[in-house]
Amino acid sequence: MTSTPAPARDRLPSLTGLRFWAALLVVLYHLSRQVGTVPGVSDAVWYGRSGVTFFFVLSGVVLAWTYDGAGVSVRVFLWRRFARIWPMLAVGVGASVAVWSVLMDRAVSLEAVAANLLLVHAWFPQPVVFTGGNPAAWSLSDEAFFYVAFPALLAVLAGRRYRVWAWTAVGVCGAALLVWPALAGASPTTRTWALDYLPLTRSLQFVLGVVAGLALKRGWRPPVSLPVAVGLVVAWHLALIPWSDAVPDAVWYSPYSASQLFSAPLFAALICAAARADLDGRRTGLGGTWMIRLGHWSFAWYLLHEIVIRVAVFAWGKPAPGGGTLVFWAGVLVVSQAFAALAYRCVERPAERRLRGLVVPPSAGASERRSRTVA
Repeated sequence: MTSTPAPARDRLPSLTGLRFWAALLVVLYHLSRQVGTVPGVSDAVWYGRSGVTFFFVLSGVVLAWTYDGAGVSVRVFLWRRFARIWPMLAVGVGASVAVWSVLMDRAVSLEAVAANLLLVHAWFPQPVVFTGGNPAAWSLSDEAFFYVAFPALLAVLAGRRYRVWAWTAVGVCGAALLVWPALAGASPTTRTWALDYLPLTRSLQFVLGVVAGLALKRGWRPPVSLPVAVGLVVAWHLALIPWSDAVPDAVWYSPYSASQLFSAPLFAALICAAARADLDGRRTGLGGTWMIRLGHWSFAWYLLHEIVIRVAVFAWGKPAPGGGTLVFWAGVLVVSQAFAALAYRCVERPAERRLRGLVVPPSAGASERRSRTVA
């Protein structure tokens, strides 16, 4: 596939294309665990929840790349992030609650719904809260914490030497290695919440992305090429297969949490290699028209796909092993993508534009006033 000119908002188009593949990893993970397995594919994506780690690292890279030196106020930055994620969050929570309460006649925790809409649900250790409302939306609670912390992080890290960024990257990766066995004695519920949901733990991945983005903007070249980075990510997920066969997920040293905690450096290498290829003008196969389009739809797809799975399983039950599972998967993929495209076009983009227009940066406002005066 050849790259085509991307819209202005896709200054690093390969990163937009990568978003689709990370979302697909999460979707196939849920299909494998909630619907049924497809031989070969399900083995490779059995720990595809690591795709969320990719998004956390990507968020740090993109925000650092975009806002370092941009002179945007904290108020404007936070409002832009709210406009970016909250409209689709509200739609996803509303759709999820409707399916649970109306179609499936299941009680919905009002506390969980409120916590979802306030973006604080991942801070609560009760599963009914951090997976309530729309279960897929837990990661937005983490993202909201990252956004609040980002201006301070940028103030501390921007303008530093490469050595500071390198040691910061080593430090957050080392912290992930330490926090994993540190929670070995905790109950399974507490351990799952603390390692897989808690924003403080997940912020290690975001900080790694921030320092990678700062270094990239200063001209740093990642030590591996894009094909090698892709190979490392694939090899990591394939290495989890024998680990999973040997250790049940319930055991603390299983690959379940490890797959999410330890994939961050590999994803950082992948993201930086793809971005560097864009900056060098090299084709990656990730910046084509359809890759960009699917990447744009990926956020809505992530928030809506599990709802589609839930409705399909409720309506038709789980398919019989074999070809039935593959057909079921294909149906869910097509329908959920169609809903994602519709949501992106009718909700996500227009709502973001409208909300962002309510808060104009002072410099932009002054420029606009000068233009009117000249006119």
